Amino acid sequence: MSARVFLELLAREASAVEFEGPILAARAGGADAATLAELEEAKLAALKVRALLRRRAKREAELSALFDTAGDLAGLRDLDAVLEAIVHRARQLLGTDAAYMTLHDPERGDTWMRVTDGSVSAKFRALRLAMGAGLGGLVAQTATPYATADYFADERFRHKFHIDDAVTEEGLVAILGVPLKLGARVIGVLFAANRSVRPFTQDEVVLLGSLAAHAAVAIDNARLLQETRNALEELSEANRQVNAHSEAVERAALAHDRMTGLVLRGGGVEDVAAVVTEVLGGSLVVLDDVGRPITGDAGGLAAGMPAGEDGPAGARQGPEATAAVIAEAARSSRALGRTVKKGNLLVASVDVGAEPLCTLVLRADGQVADTDQRILERAALVTALLLLFRRTVAEAEGRVRGELLDDLISRPALDGLVQRARRVGVELEADHVVVVVRHGGRRERAAFWASSQATLSHGLAALRGDEVVLLLPGDRPGHLAKRVAAELSASLGHPATAGASGPVRGPAEVAAAHREAQRCADALLALGRAGEGASTTELGFVGLLVGDGRDIEAFLGSALGPVIDYDARRGTALVRTLTAYFGTGGSLSRTAEALHIHVNTVTQRLDRIAQLLGADWQDPERALEIQLALRLHRLSH
Repeated sequence: MSARVFLELLAREASAVEFEGPILAARAGGADAATLAELEEAKLAALKVRALLRRRAKREAELSALFDTAGDLAGLRDLDAVLEAIVHRARQLLGTDAAYMTLHDPERGDTWMRVTDGSVSAKFRALRLAMGAGLGGLVAQTATPYATADYFADERFRHKFHIDDAVTEEGLVAILGVPLKLGARVIGVLFAANRSVRPFTQDEVVLLGSLAAHAAVAIDNARLLQETRNALEELSEANRQVNAHSEAVERAALAHDRMTGLVLRGGGVEDVAAVVTEVLGGSLVVLDDVGRPITGDAGGLAAGMPAGEDGPAGARQGPEATAAVIAEAARSSRALGRTVKKGNLLVASVDVGAEPLCTLVLRADGQVADTDQRILERAALVTALLLLFRRTVAEAEGRVRGELLDDLISRPALDGLVQRARRVGVELEADHVVVVVRHGGRRERAAFWASSQATLSHGLAALRGDEVVLLLPGDRPGHLAKRVAAELSASLGHPATAGASGPVRGPAEVAAAHREAQRCADALLALGRAGEGASTTELGFVGLLVGDGRDIEAFLGSALGPVIDYDARRGTALVRTLTAYFGTGGSLSRTAEALHIHVNTVTQRLDRIAQLLGADWQDPERALEIQLALRLHRLSH
């Protein structure tokens, strides 16, 4: 009867306290001592059976969990995911407050904290354990599991201050560590830890060791898989680079063949630029020896300037700052013989005899490979050859044009001048202006510039002594003189002074116009106006002295025209007021007396004159011209 009662309790998995029930009931019913002793013996046997059944159930659950863990680990391919899964499952299986893993560092010869689960301390997560130091270091060194119910009271371990400090910050007390082994090699340590005193049973040590065995295999598999992936990626990248290099070489060869064909077919710089942009993309600007654009839009180059050069990346820079950066890159390119990068600008420059010849500036849409940069360098060489050829042709044509202009100046009666001019595209019977330029000793560069301008304008140019002479189509000598002076000064980097005369028609008028243009240039230099350009009209009363035509009406119009016109339209007396004002030495009151008007009226008239002639009309040089004009106006009327 007693055995049956306890068997029923075992069958329904009763708690341990319920096994006291039959004994208490028998004692309450007055059972004798023998019966009570029999019940006590049966109870103890039943409790032993219960404990055995629970241990087996627990072991079965642990084995099932271990089997599931092995399956889970086998399905993972990422190393980080494998390590996190191992540590998390260790914490679950042993029911501890925390679990963590250290791995061996072969370079430093210690172990380092790789993964934690349940950790709250940053110092603990950054911990490194030397071989033999602490519980983990001892496990890694001996390849043997170690467990302690109270770490700080356990003298078996070599305590280190930084280790104990981290363990204290984490609040751990009981620690179990088992080695992660591949064959005889320890690759790390797997830990389970509690924040209160807890003895670890032999079954728990065995369970964590089994998990560590599975984990070591999973870690090695994940590592091998990762190494395989890395190797495949490296092979793929190498194959991609080989293909890209092969494509780049083929592209460069094709571009080189196309550019060579362009030269043979008589193509120009624009055609070479088109090939470069078609192959490399982006936009290309070709600059000449002084940095002026030959082809392409130089305005957009500033957007390619790098940050720190002249402002934020992508911001539009000033033209001077952009030109300075490109000039520096061009010098570096010529010195290195290679393309130089500035932000997303690629600069390739070529020189001849230590003198720059041309610079190619590519604003790329994206990254340009080194092999593709060679295309830009080849394009720079081809462009240099084209420019050298163009320069040779220009020099030959310039000699022809120069000899013709020299004959027009020194031998205007020579037969066939008009026909010779037509052969080079110049119609002498149309209006032309003669311009004489004082270049300040820059003979060769000034002559080359003038020859180029004459060719482009269907005119003539010649180098004569210390001056450059141009015969250009047009009927506005002052305007042409200013333009030539400004452009040549910019090209030379030095003031160039231009005097002009005209318009002239036919060979017979060129020599006289040349002499007048010379006098205009000399007058500008004498007046301290180097770097400017003018005809006799712009020289004011000086123009009357140096000009052959003595065009008094033009001088009057220039010096006094707006005031004379105003009087004619409005019936006012501004000219008479000016005459009286200068005649009285600039006295307002005496001017008013001479004209029999109020002083305020004189002031109002002078204000009107200032509006018509400009605020500087009383400056000494300007006042002298106005007074001379007033005298000539009075004489002519």
